[in-house]
Amino acid sequence: MPQPPQQAASYSSRDRALERALLANFLIHGLALLSMAALLLPTLPGGTEADPAVRVATIAAHPWRFRFGWLPWQLCAVVDLWMALAMLRARWLPRAGVYWVLLLTLLAIVPDQYAQAVWVTRGVELARTDPSAYFELEAGLFPLTAGWGAVCYTLAALGWTYCFVKAGTWSRWLSVLSVPLWCAMVIAASSPLLPQGNRPSSQFISGANALGFGLLQVWLGLVAERVLLRARPDEAHGRLAPWRYPGGGPVAWVTNWLAYSRFFGALFEPIPEAEMRSEITNVVYVNYLMRAQDAQRLIPRGLQLQRLGSGGEYALFTFLTYQHGHFGFAFMGSLRRLMPNPVQTNWRIHVYDPRTDYRGIYFLTNAIDSVVPALAARLLTEGMPMHVLKRAEVTVQGNRGLHVRLDPGGGSAPDAELELSPLAQEPTWEGPWADCFPSFRAFLEYCVPQDRAMSSQPLKKRISRQEIDLGIPLDACEPMGGEVRSTAARHFLGDSADLAAPICFRVANVDFSFAIEAHDAYPLTLRESELGGASTESGRNQ
Repeated sequence: MPQPPQQAASYSSRDRALERALLANFLIHGLALLSMAALLLPTLPGGTEADPAVRVATIAAHPWRFRFGWLPWQLCAVVDLWMALAMLRARWLPRAGVYWVLLLTLLAIVPDQYAQAVWVTRGVELARTDPSAYFELEAGLFPLTAGWGAVCYTLAALGWTYCFVKAGTWSRWLSVLSVPLWCAMVIAASSPLLPQGNRPSSQFISGANALGFGLLQVWLGLVAERVLLRARPDEAHGRLAPWRYPGGGPVAWVTNWLAYSRFFGALFEPIPEAEMRSEITNVVYVNYLMRAQDAQRLIPRGLQLQRLGSGGEYALFTFLTYQHGHFGFAFMGSLRRLMPNPVQTNWRIHVYDPRTDYRGIYFLTNAIDSVVPALAARLLTEGMPMHVLKRAEVTVQGNRGLHVRLDPGGGSAPDAELELSPLAQEPTWEGPWADCFPSFRAFLEYCVPQDRAMSSQPLKKRISRQEIDLGIPLDACEPMGGEVRSTAARHFLGDSADLAAPICFRVANVDFSFAIEAHDAYPLTLRESELGGASTESGRNQ
């Protein structure tokens, strides 16, 4: 797992533009490679068709396939220029390097795009009417785009390397990869410019290009990872908390890499979230009171703590665990019965948005005993910092007692061991609990109707809301008592761990439905940037 660089001192639209340019560069170059393989190779020198007459006949018979095949490569020129301009705007990159990149990119675009423009217009016409004239035109155009243009693009990309190395957004793997990458690119770009007698075959040049552009995709992904990490270092909890799979071997290596990656998170971020449903059973709530001063460190920027008690000195921390029932996409309909029934646990604290007064909970961590939904939640949602449990169980014992076990197995998921049984009457209501709520019923009215998960994305200056539908009737909450053991809970509670005994209850059945994810913009004030999400109000209840 790579180590994050030091956090950026500031983050602006300039930084965001560079991140977007890197992601666009990766996506467009990937599309261009697919276009080359699917559309262009049968029509180009050194491609899959060795007979020149067949190549030109293919262009004549399928002119629009040829034109569409070149379109992604024309877009590559656009994103390369975008990249150069974005690097120029990023003040933390060395000035000499970014000017070099911009100059070489402009010098590359001129011959490259001229050749491609002529090829898809005049070239197509000659392929239809005069094959001999087409081959003469092709012989002049190929060195412009695959030679002079490619040489200047390669020199500009070497400027990328210089800039990111000097800025510290670099890694050992990038150093290792850069040697074969730029060697392949230099060979592929310079070969078409050699004298005809000394020039390698078209097949060799195509092979070098294929190797170079394939390695370039990996290189762009690794560079984007380092640039994104610059402004998104590890955090103690939430979505950017480190991920560790409970085990070893290839599965652990791949999942750790994917779940930790800022690059894949940014790549999948635009994918809209689909509605999810589950028939949940045996939801076990374990609730603690915290001192507000201890809870404050858990609140992200942009959100504020819901304070409890007569003086606003307390806050509620809860972890709940449950058994899913056919957890899957709502659009699956009856096929959702084929989906598994994993155990999930959610660890949360109550927050509100002072700008909109929306109230909900903030997930400090989540965990599930199935790696696929854990990765999906980690990469596709903004408010579910999901981890993987090695083992988990929620089992009903004699007289409706419950045994709950959360075993992280050396991973980054939270741990817990519960042995609970129903209480004959409501729990004793005294001490800090009585200061916060007049009765057990009033406590349930505050704790249970939480149908909104909230999270903060300060780099985007917005709050995300995941609206869910639980509809739990308060009469369905059965008070429980017994033994609760959890190292993770004591870690989150800090000095509040022994403030008051936890209050536990169970809900037998819940029909879960995730509805929508919405976003509320907010301006990040100087005070928030200095203090995080520190609440400036006290005694604020739901």
